[in-house]
Amino acid sequence: MISKSQISFIKSLQQKKIRKEHGLFVVEGLKSVSEFIHSHYTVDTIYYIENVMPKLGNLSHNIKPIEISISELTKISALSSPQQILALVKIPEHRTLTTQMLKGCFTIALDGIQDPGNLGTIIRTADWFGIKYLVCSGDTVDAYNSKVVQATMGSLSRVHVSYTNLDKFLEQADVPVFGALLEGNSIYKTEFGSEGILILGNEGNGIRSEISRRIQFPVTIPRFGEAESLNVAVSASIFCSEMRRNS
Repeated sequence: MISKSQISFIKSLQQKKIRKEHGLFVVEGLKSVSEFIHSHYTVDTIYYIENVMPKLGNLSHNIKPIEISISELTKISALSSPQQILALVKIPEHRTLTTQMLKGCFTIALDGIQDPGNLGTIIRTADWFGIKYLVCSGDTVDAYNSKVVQATMGSLSRVHVSYTNLDKFLEQADVPVFGALLEGNSIYKTEFGSEGILILGNEGNGIRSEISRRIQFPVTIPRFGEAESLNVAVSASIFCSEMRRNS
């Protein structure tokens, strides 16, 4: 059983300011919830329908499980087709990336990504290619937005996403800085080495000029057809694949 006030509160977590105020975000679906349970994240409460709990295995005594009906799950879910289980997860404390943490690995920097689906797909792609860190400008969509979380399919539980002043962050970086630009060297002729930061820009405007000046190696994905542009999440996948080719 779930109260009206609980329903109202969970639905309010769709708003960034409420998530920030309470330090909680929503995760839906058995696979995603299970991923967060077995990660460094702290799961606060689980709302589930009958017969789902055994599929999660043993839970920490700190997690509060609440059985609800399908109709109640529908009321708190942000999905058109609720997926049997919903969890409230604590937003981790902000951890600043140090220059030492960037050594010997690839990091993705996002400048003004606005679409939740794009960010979620980029996080999932980073997880696939073993990229642990994403650094975002302050105006990039919130990683704990429910649409972003859903699109990551649990990968958010393994990829560290931070928000910062991107210009200052790049100024202090002491690894190669690559940037996805229309005018640059072909990605297929670029040597990425074994470490560096890849900057991807806004869906419509690309990388801002103040961020572009930090790029040491402009790189482009050559166009062979007639499409006007390439989706940023698709671009991220191509870049990650090439960066990993010889790493």
